[in-house]
Amino acid sequence: MKKTHIFYMLVLMSVHLYAQQKNKLQQDRDAIKSLAGCYKVTFEFAETFAPDTSYQYHPRKFDWGIEYVFIIEDTDRKISLQHLLIVNDTTIVKHWRQDWVYENTELLSYYKDNEWKKIKLPADKAKGTWTQKVYQVDDSPRYEGYGTWLHVDGRHFWESVCDAPLPRREILKRNDYNVLRRHSRIELTPYGWILEQDNEKIIRSQEGDKLLCWEKGFEKFLRGDYNCQPAIKWWEKNKLYWADVRKVWNEIITQNNVVKIEKKIDNKFLFEQLFKIGDEFTKYTPYNSTEAAAAIRKSIDMYITKK
Repeated sequence: MKKTHIFYMLVLMSVHLYAQQKNKLQQDRDAIKSLAGCYKVTFEFAETFAPDTSYQYHPRKFDWGIEYVFIIEDTDRKISLQHLLIVNDTTIVKHWRQDWVYENTELLSYYKDNEWKKIKLPADKAKGTWTQKVYQVDDSPRYEGYGTWLHVDGRHFWESVCDAPLPRREILKRNDYNVLRRHSRIELTPYGWILEQDNEKIIRSQEGDKLLCWEKGFEKFLRGDYNCQPAIKWWEKNKLYWADVRKVWNEIITQNNVVKIEKKIDNKFLFEQLFKIGDEFTKYTPYNSTEAAAAIRKSIDMYITKK
């Protein structure tokens, strides 16, 4: 075979491979963006197995709510989704946030006792993957896991394993473990999407990790004719303030390899402080971003130990 023919074959193969990669990336982006919507969310959790036969399983958890999930940032390599919980059709609770970053090589990994450490991911491991960065109600870090979106036989799903703090449903009730290792699967469904979890509840100490028990969980996001207008209205009033909160947190995380957050200062959680500041600054128009950011930074600095 002539060299020119080989050259053109290699060019065609490269073009075909590029087209496949581009199409796959678009499929990934479409899957992530389809998580947005107005949903009824059901929560189901049950402890399933413990190595200690004398362990007393905790009661199962069943709950539901109306949740508005919407895109607040959309670039080629990042998609950010904010969750708002609607209570009694009128009360809005700023819920969690998930940022999806393509081929991310730096993760903020949870250690224990409200401490996170930066870790590097080799470029070859990050290739083709999406990191899901999950943040708490006050936009402080929660957990980050990475994996590849798969689009096979009409199914679209993503899986990861990562360590996290205790879930909100247990953080004020439990002190018998201090790390939740989340085995997560997000899958699109005909009715919306589902977050399926197989979680290890771990006791982490200087001696290592000890498994307390396993837990099975399902969070089902069900599309329907639900009223999310109160959430849309609330966000329009509050979005500038929470953009400043995200900006301050991003600066802090960028500047530090380890971030440790105190649970309470003066008997108050950080989210209570930031919600209070938000209520103050969103009372007035025009909104003063400079003063708000300074108040946000001052409040967060009280709670964190930077290393």
